[in-house]
Amino acid sequence: MISERLQRFKYVLSDLVAVSIGWLSFNYLRFNLAEYKAMISYDTFGGFLSSPPVVLGICIVPLLALSMFWLSGYYNIPFRKSRLQEMTTTILSTLLVSLLTFFLILLNDMLQNSVFNIEVFGWLWLCLFIPTYLFRFVITTHATHKFHNRQWAVNTLVIGNGRDAHKFVKRLNTDSVSLGYHIVGYVDIPGEKAVERNGLPVYQITDLDSIVAEKQIREFLVLPTKSRSRATIDAINQLFPYNLPIKISPDLYHILLTKVNLSNLTGEPLVDVAGDNMTESATNVKRLVDVVVSAIALLLLMPVYAVIAIMIKRDSRGDVIYRQERLGYRNKPFNILKFRTMVRDAEADGEPQLSTDDDPRITHIGKILRKYRLDELPQFWNILRGDMSLVGPRPERKYYVDQIMKRAPYYALLHQVRPGLTSLGMVKFGYAKNVDEMLKRLKYDIIYIENMSLINDLKIMVYTIKTVISGKGL
Repeated sequence: MISERLQRFKYVLSDLVAVSIGWLSFNYLRFNLAEYKAMISYDTFGGFLSSPPVVLGICIVPLLALSMFWLSGYYNIPFRKSRLQEMTTTILSTLLVSLLTFFLILLNDMLQNSVFNIEVFGWLWLCLFIPTYLFRFVITTHATHKFHNRQWAVNTLVIGNGRDAHKFVKRLNTDSVSLGYHIVGYVDIPGEKAVERNGLPVYQITDLDSIVAEKQIREFLVLPTKSRSRATIDAINQLFPYNLPIKISPDLYHILLTKVNLSNLTGEPLVDVAGDNMTESATNVKRLVDVVVSAIALLLLMPVYAVIAIMIKRDSRGDVIYRQERLGYRNKPFNILKFRTMVRDAEADGEPQLSTDDDPRITHIGKILRKYRLDELPQFWNILRGDMSLVGPRPERKYYVDQIMKRAPYYALLHQVRPGLTSLGMVKFGYAKNVDEMLKRLKYDIIYIENMSLINDLKIMVYTIKTVISGKGL
């Protein structure tokens, strides 16, 4: 089985070669266009290639193209690509590259004749699209053939050891067209009635860490007995931290109460519950926006940080920055950063305590910081690191997550995405003072996950800024 890294490298390298070929082909065509040839002083194509705009394009266009291809999400999933989606993504991304190239490099060399300029743009797009798509088509077709003929497969662990799981795996193994799963074993779900072994090993769910590492697991298939909904939720929640696809049968997805992504249209239908509902391109753009905005914010807000730090130090004893462990993306713990707004050792007894409006532990400067949410500003560092996003469900401590999970197991869905500096739950509900209020806010976070988009993120950010400036809190 070829590695994901090597397959991704093949796509990147082929795109680099294809775009370079496309740029050279475009300039050859442009050099031989009568309208253009009449306005240049180069007698040979070799001389034309040494002209500043062409040389600039040789240096910039391939890098520009690779950047746009990454933003399109094409490299996110190196295996089992959709042919239709591949063509659509290639058309749109090469159109964008052509548009940027036209205005950044070619515009000064164009004639006043708009028809001619449109013709040049069309040739540019075709020269970039054709080799790029052909190279991708060859690589994707080769990989698809390998998977369908069982020459390639991804190591897959089945979560469930009951009758339904074994019947499903048997169908997978006997289908004429393989979906690319190499089943390495089953995992018992507590309370499920297991069946006799069929030659494959059976593991306990407590052994997941060692199994995933030793067997190089790349996907999970969750195939429990249908009546074990709660046990299934508990099992899925333990799979999120591995950051691997989690596929389940469509007749079980209702237990998660959210939208899901169809995995394939041939063979056994499976849906992936490990990802969110954003497209791959939107996911990449969202992360790019997080990095750019947080980096700019950290630089511009340095004077503000300094002033707040001085005020906190003068107001009470203790550290300026308060660190608290929260559960984040894929259920992984991280230290969230805040400006300290409470007295030192506010939880000296070790028992987690949520704050209230009139909490005596809050310092004088802390009240101001909380009113305008300035205590959250250090979290731009969490965003830059990748612990958080600008918009996403607010992270909670494990102490409270465990309590919420007992009453609302689908809370595990919130760990599909990075937690946010702000969220729909914060905008619509605000800070929760107890577990009951956390459960009320949860419905807004579920709505956000089902409707994730860059436009909705922008709306939430605008509303958050408006609310914070007004000093009304959240």
